[in-house]
Amino acid sequence: MGGFKGGGAMNWMEMSLQQFQDALASKNPTPGGGTAAAVALGQACALTRMVARLTLANDKWQTGWNAAEEAELVIESVYQRAGDLAQLDSDAFDGVMDAFRMPKTSDEEIQLRRESIRSNTLFAAEVPYETVLLGMKLLSCQVALAKNGNANAVSDIGVASLLASAAVKGALFNVEINLQSLPADMGVEMREKCTQLRSECSEVSRSIMHAVHERLSS
Repeated sequence: MGGFKGGGAMNWMEMSLQQFQDALASKNPTPGGGTAAAVALGQACALTRMVARLTLANDKWQTGWNAAEEAELVIESVYQRAGDLAQLDSDAFDGVMDAFRMPKTSDEEIQLRRESIRSNTLFAAEVPYETVLLGMKLLSCQVALAKNGNANAVSDIGVASLLASAAVKGALFNVEINLQSLPADMGVEMREKCTQLRSECSEVSRSIMHAVHERLSS
C-alpha cells in the first residue's frame, strides 16, 4: 500500500483516494475529522447528483423531475465548496497551532498570542459550521428525491443521505470542540444552534430513510 510521506502543503482534493486515506490514517493531526466530514459531504453531493441525473434521463420518472432539478441546483452550490472546506478545515487547525507557537515573553506578546489563538480557534469552528449548514441544505433536497426519484437508484440516495448526515453530525463535533475553548461571548450563534441543527438533521435523515425503506419493500 502506498504510504503518505508527508512534507509540504498538501491539497486533499488533488490526492488520489488512496493517498487521502493514508494521510487520514497517519499520525499527523491533519487531515482530521473536520476534513473527513467535508469530504463525506462532497461524496454525498456526487451520489445525489448521480440519482438526479438517472431520474432526469428516463421519462418513466417524470414525477421525480422537479425533485431532481431542485437537487441539481443545490448541488451546484455545495459540491465545489465541500472540497474547499475539506482543505480549509486542515488550514484552520494549522492556524490554531501556529498561534500557540507565538512568543510569550512580554505582556504585549502574551496578549497578541491570546487574541490570535482565539481568532484562529473561532475560524476553526466556523469552517465545520459551514459544512453543517451545507449538509443540511443537501439533506433537505434529498427527501423528495428519495420519494420520487429513479427507483432503481433508491439505495444510492439512501447512501447519499447517510453520508450527508455523517457530514453534518461529524462537523458539529468539530464546531463544539473548538467553541469549548473560547469565551462564552464568542461564537454565540453557533452555540445556540448546534443542538437544534443536530435534531433537525436526525429528523430529516429519518424521513429519507423511511422513504427509502418503503420503496425497497414495495
